[in-house]
Amino acid sequence: MSAVNDSLVIARRNLIRMTRIPEMLLFGVIQPVMFVVLFTYVFGGSLKIGTTTDPDVYKNFLMAGIFAQTVTFATAGAGAGIADDMHKGLIDRFRSLPMARGAVLTGRTVADLVQTAITLLVLAIVALIVGWRPGSAEPTNLGKILGAFGLLLLLGYAFTWIGALIGLSVRTPEAATSGGLIWLFPVTFISIAFVDSSQMTPWLRHIADWNPFSATVQACRQLFGDPGLSQSGAWPMQHPVWASLIYSIVIVAIFRTLAVRKYRRANG
Repeated sequence: MSAVNDSLVIARRNLIRMTRIPEMLLFGVIQPVMFVVLFTYVFGGSLKIGTTTDPDVYKNFLMAGIFAQTVTFATAGAGAGIADDMHKGLIDRFRSLPMARGAVLTGRTVADLVQTAITLLVLAIVALIVGWRPGSAEPTNLGKILGAFGLLLLLGYAFTWIGALIGLSVRTPEAATSGGLIWLFPVTFISIAFVDSSQMTPWLRHIADWNPFSATVQACRQLFGDPGLSQSGAWPMQHPVWASLIYSIVIVAIFRTLAVRKYRRANG
């Protein structure tokens, strides 16, 4: 309970900081909104989903990918924030206090999760405005829709721990931002987020089908009742909800352990 309380104190500190620097949240919302608008109106009608190039079908196909991309790109900001705290010596001050060693990182990731949830809410409203309609291909309900957003937040939380490890491993916030984005681009684009994997070359299709990011996108499309579900026989594509849960839990377990160990050994 002491460790939980310490984590909540750090999370509260970061949330207060976010309210005092509102541009952090503003810019975090603007980027995914731009992706929604650009992908919807630039690529809509140009890419084939199944046997159709109907732009309305692509809108509903696209949104699960945009939601997943949004929660994963928040990783770069998390890593940069931790690197900034390291650079300013704040982490050393925390380490000198009688508090749980993992609380600083846990509190930071929880605060980032709250910010991601706010961004997702705004993004969902924008998606509805541009024409996204859950249940466009198969019937769905509110419980399934909320479950899909829960999987998205879990994926974002898992990837935030990767960002935390990167932030602790570099010397400057700029390096953390660059390092956080370099690996995100192949993870998000070698996937089923924006195109049907059946149109990829065989070796690339296998990578996309077993990508943890793809599992969450497939799970969200299934729960949202959106069109364009991958017909791949790969296990994550056939059981996407379970695959998404397993991938995210394993990522948290591995990278939280590595990040806390790095934090204990880090020098500000």
